[in-house]
Amino acid sequence: VEAEARSLPMELSEKRGVQNNGFVQNEAFEDKEMDTRSQEEMPKPCSVDVEPVAVEEAVLKPYAGMPKEVLLQFSSQARYRVTREILFWLVVAGSVVLVCATIAIIALSPKCLDWWQTSPIYRIYPRSFKDSNMDGNGDLKGIQEKLDYITYLNIKTVWLTSFFKSPLKDLGYGAEDFYDIDPIFGSMRDCENLIAAIHDKVLKVIMDLIPNHTSDKHRWFQLSRNRTGQYTDYYIWQDCRQAAGTAIPPNNWVSVFGNSSWQFDDVRQQCYFHQFGKEQPDLNFRNPAVQREIHDIIKFWLGKGVDGFSFGTVKFLLEATHLRDEPPVNKSQNGVIITAYSQLYHDYTTTQVGLHDIVRSFRHTMDEFSREPGRYRFMGSDDDEKEDIEATMMYYGTTFIQEADFPFNFNLINMKNLSGNSVFEAVDSWMKNMPAGKWPNWAVGSPNAARISTRLGKEYINVMNMLLLTLPGTPVTYYGEEIGMENIASENVSEEQVSSGPVVATLPEKSPMQWNGKANAGFTEGNSSWLPVNSNYQSVNVEVQSSCPNCTLGVYRALAALRSRELALSRGWLCHVWNDSDLLVFARELDGLDRAFMMVLNFGQQATIDLQARAPNLPSEAVIRLSTHFSNTGKVVNTKLITTEMGEGLVLEYKTAKHVHTLEAFQGKCFVAEKACYSKALDLLFVNC
Repeated sequence: VEAEARSLPMELSEKRGVQNNGFVQNEAFEDKEMDTRSQEEMPKPCSVDVEPVAVEEAVLKPYAGMPKEVLLQFSSQARYRVTREILFWLVVAGSVVLVCATIAIIALSPKCLDWWQTSPIYRIYPRSFKDSNMDGNGDLKGIQEKLDYITYLNIKTVWLTSFFKSPLKDLGYGAEDFYDIDPIFGSMRDCENLIAAIHDKVLKVIMDLIPNHTSDKHRWFQLSRNRTGQYTDYYIWQDCRQAAGTAIPPNNWVSVFGNSSWQFDDVRQQCYFHQFGKEQPDLNFRNPAVQREIHDIIKFWLGKGVDGFSFGTVKFLLEATHLRDEPPVNKSQNGVIITAYSQLYHDYTTTQVGLHDIVRSFRHTMDEFSREPGRYRFMGSDDDEKEDIEATMMYYGTTFIQEADFPFNFNLINMKNLSGNSVFEAVDSWMKNMPAGKWPNWAVGSPNAARISTRLGKEYINVMNMLLLTLPGTPVTYYGEEIGMENIASENVSEEQVSSGPVVATLPEKSPMQWNGKANAGFTEGNSSWLPVNSNYQSVNVEVQSSCPNCTLGVYRALAALRSRELALSRGWLCHVWNDSDLLVFARELDGLDRAFMMVLNFGQQATIDLQARAPNLPSEAVIRLSTHFSNTGKVVNTKLITTEMGEGLVLEYKTAKHVHTLEAFQGKCFVAEKACYSKALDLLFVNC
């Protein structure tokens, strides 16, 4: 029997049976059981005969919670391994495609327009914008009160002219302290609050900086005239010969305001140089310490949150060291005392070698504060070269070394007369000479030029604003031009204001902003304003025109809104179609868009034009998207017969399959600043058209 019992497990094993050891107890439990039972009482192991097929099925069938060892047996099977590898490579391929597509979109997409390119710039003369404390002078708090008006105009950038502490002999352009605010405008806290409020409205602010000179009240000048330490050579000093008790200047150089640009100083017993008024001595930019001072000023205001600068009078930063006489325009005047600035060629006092190195150094300092995403710091140069367009274009910098984002463009302000031809020449001159890839800008008013209504006539204020807001680039609007303000009469300027200096000639265009029909046009609640308001303020003011769509303000707002909505206007092609004594016609279009715009602007008398004869492939009908005569907006017109009244402007919208800039007849007449094409399928812009 014993032998049979021993042979039974062996037989089961040979039949591929499974031995069941039953419930396996833990060690503690086993120890306890060993104390109470003997080995003879423990249950005998038994063997169970199981069919081989059943065992195999139990092992191969997956179940929830199976251990790692079992899981690995299944994962190595082909049906699981192949599926897993297919999914893995699909994920890899999809990731590669996604990365490649992203790189391609980035590579093919044009650079996004920056904040200084997407919106008009609104230029404010702070003393004349809004008075908040009833003293008759506009101030920083007053500007803050009116920020909602800026957004109402669809404008995103504010440009403030100089508000540094100053004796105001030159209306604030000669600073007594670059680190302080003139009390007329408020305090540094007011300035900080204004900058914060501007940013809260998602607006940007740029400010004037005149680095060429200071006030003669500036601490640097007082130290320099006393030959104190490093300040001794902060200004340009030269010995003057004495004759009959009068100082004889070292050469014939003349200031912009007339008469000699040298002024004798009783304290230092030398003459100092001034390109402008005698109260505005020129800094010596050949002194590295002076350059460091200006860089520190730039850093100070950028640290305060200012988004950019307009650097003025930069062409005057350097003068020739040889001090030779400048050549007279009329050679017969050699040896004659010259007193007018226009009588000399200013070969030795403007745009000297090394000037652009200084301007590039300003750009470098600005770039140090532009590294934070979304905080690019704008740099403009405010120098009007007038007759020398090539000298103006040099302020853009080169392909590899940037200077200003753009030099401010005064071509439309400097026109001697108004006609379709003169406007064409002003626009064409800038676009043809602008370096490739650079960004244009336009202005029709400034603090130093008569207002549009006064300079050109009230009939043309709307069409000039239409020109400004439909040209490619950044438009600059001087406060009040959006409502058609006019100069005040010169006889309204008081004797006290006349004695303030030669810049008094520019006071009529600096009259207070006309907000409403109340006393002082709502500019101040005080008894008087620093300059009188224009006598037409009861009809020409913001409040009246806000409820009048056909008024100048309504037209301006509609144009600004159209410009912000339409890609063809913000970054498309400009093509000159026609110009004559009355009309200027140009097209704005973007590759990939089947819609285009054609501007028909009247700067003369009533005129009729056949646009189809001037622009082949133009459809027979177009829609007036916007007119300076608001009642015409939305009408459908025959493009063979377009009639405009004096001072009327039309924005025509039409559909076309072949744009003007692709036609051979218009090669050399079309310009684009930053080329882009529109993909309707993907709803995005790309570069390679």
